[in-house]
Amino acid sequence: MDVMNRIEFLKEKLDLKNHPEGGYFKETYRSTEKIGGDRISEFPSGRSFWTAIYYLLEGKQVSKFHRIKSDETWHFYEGTPATIHIIHPDGLYEARYLGSNLDSGNEYQHVVPANSWFGVSIDDTDGYLLAGCTVAPGFDFNDFEMGDAYKLKQAFPEHKEIIESLT
Repeated sequence: MDVMNRIEFLKEKLDLKNHPEGGYFKETYRSTEKIGGDRISEFPSGRSFWTAIYYLLEGKQVSKFHRIKSDETWHFYEGTPATIHIIHPDGLYEARYLGSNLDSGNEYQHVVPANSWFGVSIDDTDGYLLAGCTVAPGFDFNDFEMGDAYKLKQAFPEHKEIIESLT
């Protein structure tokens, strides 16, 4: 099966929909256990402990810079390797490589720390990436913030080039 047919197959079989940050997704799990009661947390009572999604990028699509209040673990499933671009709250830039070629420094999974700006690009724009993302405490769009290019460049001028490519 060629790449384009594989992408269409995955979108159909996994019932993937457009994601606001780019690419396609489907939530596959939301824990029924909730934060609440006497738990001390910055998260509101009623938040799921954790959530999981499938996430697909194709070709030149990118996951645009965004941040959330939870840790997010990326899991490589198939396709071409991808780069997770992270700007930590202290301004440190880090590139992590998600993929199956462990001899080249790829990782099958990587945790993006809470409150870090991050985006993802595919290393081979003729390919695709099928990944999974697990968020704990569970993902909620109330915690989701898309990156504004102007504000990010003001805060992190040393990362102007990557900010422009992922906003």
